[in-house]
Amino acid sequence: MRITIVAVGKIKEKYLTQGIDEYSKRLSRYCKLEIIELADEKTPDNASLAEELQIKKREGERILKNIKDGAYVIALAIEGKQISSTDLADKMQSLGVNGESHLVFVIGGSLGLDDAVIKRADYLLSFSKMTFPHQLMRMVLLEQVYRGYRIINGEPYHK
Repeated sequence: MRITIVAVGKIKEKYLTQGIDEYSKRLSRYCKLEIIELADEKTPDNASLAEELQIKKREGERILKNIKDGAYVIALAIEGKQISSTDLADKMQSLGVNGESHLVFVIGGSLGLDDAVIKRADYLLSFSKMTFPHQLMRMVLLEQVYRGYRIINGEPYHK
């Protein structure tokens, strides 16, 4: 299976880069992983709602340009469904069995995802009602995908 992560924003912290690299290496035995890092828009202090919508629109256009036709898109969104690690593993396995060979996970910028990206998504996934930095979510997502493959393959992994 191919897994692509389309993420807005650069990773600035060394510890996050190290974690992302570690999980990317671990995932290499289970899937073909690609991480597409897109530039984020600078949000001015005290930005108006209209300015924020424009920023999300520009980021959304960049995201959509990097999603291939036929890919199954899982967008990380606070309004998405919260599921367990086992449920995510089951979803990944079920998609593969049903012929989905390319999963794209989308992580938006600091303002979230544009409506056009939400509409393109086949599934909305929420890790929590809390807000997390998008750089940290990249590592958390990779860890959960790795955990999912360990579950699918009946391999031990700490709980």
